[in-house]
Amino acid sequence: MPPALSVLEKTFGYSSFRGQQAEIIQTVIDGGDALVLMPTGGGKSLCYQIPALVRQGTGVVISPLIALMQDQVDALAAVGARAAFLNSTQGPEERARVEAAFVAGELDLLYLAPERLRVSSTADLLDRGTIALFAIDEAHCVSQWGHDFRPDYLQLSMLHERWPSVPRIALTATATDATRKEIAQRLDLTQAKQFVSSFDRPNIQYRIEAKQQPLQQLLSLLRTEHAGDAGIVYCLSRASVEKAAEFLVENGIPALPYHAGLDARVRASNQSRFLREEGLVMVATIAFGMGIDKPDVRFVAHLDLPKSVEGYYQETGRAGRDGLPATAWLAYGLQDVVQQRRMIDQSEGDLAHRRNLTAHLDAMLALCETIECRRVQLLAYFGQASTACGNCDTCLSPPETWDGTVPAQKLLSTVVRLKRERNQSFGAGHLIDILLGKSNDRVRQHSHDELSTYGLGQELSEQEWRGVVRQLLAQGLLAVQGEYGILVLTVASATVLSGSRKVMLRREAPRPSKAAKRAIAADLPGEALPLFERLRSWRAEQAREQGVPAYIVFGDATLRGIAVTRPATLAELGGISGVGEKKLEQYGESLLEVVSGL
Repeated sequence: MPPALSVLEKTFGYSSFRGQQAEIIQTVIDGGDALVLMPTGGGKSLCYQIPALVRQGTGVVISPLIALMQDQVDALAAVGARAAFLNSTQGPEERARVEAAFVAGELDLLYLAPERLRVSSTADLLDRGTIALFAIDEAHCVSQWGHDFRPDYLQLSMLHERWPSVPRIALTATATDATRKEIAQRLDLTQAKQFVSSFDRPNIQYRIEAKQQPLQQLLSLLRTEHAGDAGIVYCLSRASVEKAAEFLVENGIPALPYHAGLDARVRASNQSRFLREEGLVMVATIAFGMGIDKPDVRFVAHLDLPKSVEGYYQETGRAGRDGLPATAWLAYGLQDVVQQRRMIDQSEGDLAHRRNLTAHLDAMLALCETIECRRVQLLAYFGQASTACGNCDTCLSPPETWDGTVPAQKLLSTVVRLKRERNQSFGAGHLIDILLGKSNDRVRQHSHDELSTYGLGQELSEQEWRGVVRQLLAQGLLAVQGEYGILVLTVASATVLSGSRKVMLRREAPRPSKAAKRAIAADLPGEALPLFERLRSWRAEQAREQGVPAYIVFGDATLRGIAVTRPATLAELGGISGVGEKKLEQYGESLLEVVSGL
């Protein structure tokens, strides 16, 4: 048996490689460099862990995820690998112990934060040991145009300069063709073999809906489809994180906040609880989640519009890493578009930077507004062709479209008349009030009830008009200007006003969406459910005793395999995916007792 396959079976408990794993692993074992794009949950970590176990020396993993290094080390220890980390959380004695183990060749893997390489003593330490390989995780952090740029990553080309004979593997889950080229250039990996896996995560159901009462919409999703499930809710601001977490707790859903304004110890504690306890919801800014290995996150919800498709894909990819059904849900409204456009206008940086931010946002808006399959649009952004998936909201409940040319002309005409006749500009709310013929203080104060478009829009509701404005902004037929979000015309507006351009819009009526299957019951025979629940209880007890997350003991997929096959011997148990030699030795007899009902 080839060494890589032997390690896969005996250490990790899997009988075969997935996709391009075998070729990637062999490339690095043979001393070659590799640049790997593989979706979250696709098995990226094995691509450097197995070569590190096969090659002589220690695999050095560069990771920005200080808060998660302990869990990564625990997960490796659980399968019998020798792993450690060096970061700022350790005291001098602990660091000295790890450094001595590395120099003595007693480690299979050593995790380092990129900023540690700025310290000359770290490079000197690496010179004293034998390095099997360098793995650069979350490699998209090197891209200055990306969504998670980390300046410390720019120095990582020094790995090749100082240790030219050591193979390097850079890995990321999210990169367009342009970002991939930038990674290769900045990390001096232009000669590396590139592996680009499918970006598709077919187990994730993508759903985007109009934002009306977002917290109530979220609550409905959790109660009807994800009761008792672990999940992540993303918000744009710290205040909205606190508000959403408090709302969920008040409504009986265990939730914790996570944002940069919290005390570091509270953040660490909340992250630890999310990883170790079952059924918790983490409400967070996008500062949370990179590298989260929790496989049983059943949903990722966004209460605010992500700034880019890369960010959206990366964040939603934290759901369903175990391959079981999961939901990616986003509530999106007019204010999101106005706010994001305004933030771009006010952002620091030159014109090229703002154009890049605008291009990212435009692609995200196109995904939100598409009437075609969400997955086709999402994969196309990363350069991958596909066909309709049958498992997103636009496939399950195809949206209606309607000819919105006349309403668009009414709205744009109102903007024109205010500017031309009064030299005034207003935001969306006031323009809609004029079209609906409202007689409020502001309308009367400015005599806007005398405008020719006053009351001309009563065929649509206020919610529908907000949808019109949002979609005109998304199509570039309106623009946002200034800190108050006033609406102004664009060059393309003239084609609509002249009647030479037809404007097709999505219907704003709420559409029932087919719910995702419950992950536990999906494809699991009814008679296996009681045993599956007993196994989950047993796993929770083991995890509590050891102080590790439940998935480090076993993932749901492995427990499902045990519940369905009901092994009666250690040999049968050892044949189940995810049960390696170390775990069979540690848990085998206890598991067989659970299966037999003793």
